[in-house]
Amino acid sequence: MNAVSYRDVPVVVLGAGGFIGRWVARLLSVEGARLVSVVRDAEQFEPVRERWGIGGRVHAADLSSPASVRRLCNELRPTVVFNLVGYGVDPHERDPALAWWLNSRLPAVLGEVLATSPPQAQWAGRRLVHTGTALEYGTVPGDLAEDGPTSPTTLYGRSKLAGTLRLARVARRHCLGAIIARLFTVFGAGEPAGRLLPSLAACAQSGTPIPLTEGHQRRDFLWVGDVASMLLRLGLEGGRCGEIVNLASGQLITVKAFTSLAAAALGIPPSHLLYGAIPTRPEEMAHAPVTVARLKSLIGPPPDDSIGRGLTETVTFLAHPTS
Repeated sequence: MNAVSYRDVPVVVLGAGGFIGRWVARLLSVEGARLVSVVRDAEQFEPVRERWGIGGRVHAADLSSPASVRRLCNELRPTVVFNLVGYGVDPHERDPALAWWLNSRLPAVLGEVLATSPPQAQWAGRRLVHTGTALEYGTVPGDLAEDGPTSPTTLYGRSKLAGTLRLARVARRHCLGAIIARLFTVFGAGEPAGRLLPSLAACAQSGTPIPLTEGHQRRDFLWVGDVASMLLRLGLEGGRCGEIVNLASGQLITVKAFTSLAAAALGIPPSHLLYGAIPTRPEEMAHAPVTVARLKSLIGPPPDDSIGRGLTETVTFLAHPTS
């Protein structure tokens, strides 16, 4: 029997102050969960909490050791944990030791703690929803499937893959209801500065041209609101312990095509898009189609209008900075 609702269920979101974490916390607030948002700095999180309409409690925690993770779980006693903590996406995040701890060891420690801690409420869904990354696949040719080969080339990709594999082993050993959702190219309001969509938004505001790569690489784009909704739905489903699932649309478009759509939504004239003005970074991922059969079997097909709807929602959100 599957869980049907998060209402009154004790749920913890780790990394609630991050790009995707704030959207997950927002939806859990709407669902009526007994939410605790775990962040590094409660004061810095307050504007995010207000802007994104996040309810529940806020808990500031330093998750720098296994002991700190155990203390947190023992204190909060969550029925479900969403782990959105990650390190190494932003250019300034380049500490290898921190990357290996947060991306690789933390998920397994969480799994071990939850496996030995009974849920507060009767629950038929997942105990742990953990987010992986497309960069775990790296340079693998052909369609990207969860049980297929992996060949990550970056510190972020290698450490996240290690975390996926460690958590999967812990979950299988303890029969823990954990799922690892591999995310691909997520866009929307709240993205860190310097990424494509925030850079385009800044261009729209300033009226200045923006230098871009040729943009020929193909990506699987999903709006962050859809990603958060799908993560919540995955958390409600039972299934194999330590299951890995591609959370993607299954549709590829070029970065240039996405940029053109985003520019049109933001009101940027095509002449301000300087394609080819900067080189493509060697570590940028360009991949073949993403297999989403497992995702469909768990929660149904992904939305087929995520880009257009997501860009509309993002422009609306950005136009009301204090709402």
